Amino acid sequence: MAAERIFDRAVSVRVRGCGCEERRLNVRVNIELLSISNPVHKKDLAVRLTDDTDPFFLYNLVISEEDFQSLKSQQGLLVDFSAFPQKFIDLLQQCIQEQNKDIPRFLLQLVSSAPALDHTPVSLNVVETNPFKHLTHLSLKFLPGTDTEIKKFLANCLKCLKEDKKMLEEKLKKTEEDLTRQLSYTQQSLSEKSRELDKLKNEWTAYTTALSNKHSQELTSEKERALQAQTQYQQQHEQQKKELENLHQKSIQQLQNRLSELEVINKDLTERRYKGDSTVRELKAKLSGLEDECQRAKQEVLSLRRENTTLDAECHEKEKLINQLQTRVAVLEQEIKDKDQLVTRTKEVLDATQEQKVILEESTEEKQRHIEKLETTIKSLSAELLKANEIIKKLQGDLKTLMSKLKLKNTVTIQQEKLLAEKEEKLQKEQRESQEMGQSLRMKEQEVGKLREQLESTIQKLEESKQLLKTNENVITWLNRQLSEVQMAKKLDSPASAPAGGRAAVSPLSMNFMEPIHGKNGNSQCPVSKVQLNSQLLKPSRCLDAHTVPAAGLAANKENGDQLGLEPKYFKKKDDSIPLRGLSQNTLNSEYLKPYLPAKAQPSPKAAGTPASAYFPGS
Repeated sequence: MAAERIFDRAVSVRVRGCGCEERRLNVRVNIELLSISNPVHKKDLAVRLTDDTDPFFLYNLVISEEDFQSLKSQQGLLVDFSAFPQKFIDLLQQCIQEQNKDIPRFLLQLVSSAPALDHTPVSLNVVETNPFKHLTHLSLKFLPGTDTEIKKFLANCLKCLKEDKKMLEEKLKKTEEDLTRQLSYTQQSLSEKSRELDKLKNEWTAYTTALSNKHSQELTSEKERALQAQTQYQQQHEQQKKELENLHQKSIQQLQNRLSELEVINKDLTERRYKGDSTVRELKAKLSGLEDECQRAKQEVLSLRRENTTLDAECHEKEKLINQLQTRVAVLEQEIKDKDQLVTRTKEVLDATQEQKVILEESTEEKQRHIEKLETTIKSLSAELLKANEIIKKLQGDLKTLMSKLKLKNTVTIQQEKLLAEKEEKLQKEQRESQEMGQSLRMKEQEVGKLREQLESTIQKLEESKQLLKTNENVITWLNRQLSEVQMAKKLDSPASAPAGGRAAVSPLSMNFMEPIHGKNGNSQCPVSKVQLNSQLLKPSRCLDAHTVPAAGLAANKENGDQLGLEPKYFKKKDDSIPLRGLSQNTLNSEYLKPYLPAKAQPSPKAAGTPASAYFPGS
């Protein structure tokens, strides 16, 4: 006799007794196909109703092919015996889907003739509700289980529980072994990481002290440079302001003279207009009296209108001239405002250097706080590991007590069930605690790895900034040298045009001091100002002879014994390098700097048209 389980689920059922109110009950429906081969091959459908909370609740129904034929004729079923189990399961699934709704369409009813379910026959009805009536699709009669059937059912439940218990004990042993291995490994890794952290702390403290000393020296030198530059800018600004005021007064006098002339012309035109209006009125009065003179009057009116249009056109032209003069005055005022803005920008650059100093001090303080947080996390990890060891010892003691209790369980079956339920709950709690401990250990390892990566990245960034500072220093010194040579060449070649050319070449508008960049090299730690050369510096240099300026610069370099230009290693592009900031594209495109640059450093024709803002996002 072989049994094939088809369906085994808990379903909510409405229980109706004789003279009692309806109540809901969760009943487990178990459907099995029983195949019997002796003496004849037969198939029976066995349906069993049980309650998980009440072990003595048992109702059975066995339907053979002969019984199904009578049930089919009684209830008008249209399904054969082979398809009946699947259709019955479909009805049960529809009831499960609708059981959580307030007004379910399909529901199960357990009807009993007695007021309570006290070992009396019961009928299970599958009912469909509609607005008109309740339709019973299927009604099956179940018999209560006898004592022998209940004992067999309970014995099967005990057998399943014992098998589950053995499986859980084996899993517990495996988890204990894995946890002990993991704990030993984590203790070793924690000791190694604590040593590494101590080394990093010592290195970091030495590095921060060195940086603070260097930054203090650099800030003092930068302040002195900024004060000198500010005094120079103020003197130059006062001179330019006086010149602009003189020019502005002259232009205002000229404009006032022209305005007086235009007012005289405007008065003549208005007088003519009034005279024309008076003549038109006289002609209109004559038109009412004389029909013969009407045509002549019309001709005169047309001629007067033409003169009026010409006069209006002349008035519009004069108004346009006045508007143009007003726009010129506004342009001159705007130039004065621009000069004032340049002075404010220089002051803002000084403020930016001071703000960067504050930012550097704050970054050092944040790194010290970060190191303190790392120390606290390591202490918390060690404390949690000690707690984990204590919990494992407690679990081992609990297991020993459980093994001693298992020997006493064979005396009474009722006591066995209670003790089994308690042990299952304890085992689940222990498993959860062990899983939580494993997860916490993994999280702590990940945190330590992230902190190490952050320390490595900060060290790499500091080294990169040192290298960048060295390259920027070399480029700026070379450019200053070239600018001084060009200015000397201009003074020697064109003494007559020295005031205008010198003012354009060394103008305070052509250079902007930006925030300091801290380099990567440890030997060159002084902050370097970014230099931006505008097109105003390069325009007067194009008027010079292309051969005289480089020749003078070459002679000066040869006499001093300096190398001409930069070494080619400063113009090689690296994959991990930071782009060179502080040079505008106009300096590289200028005519008098190309002979001094190597072939690799000269700008390409595609990049010649790029604006200076592409290289200086902060300007």
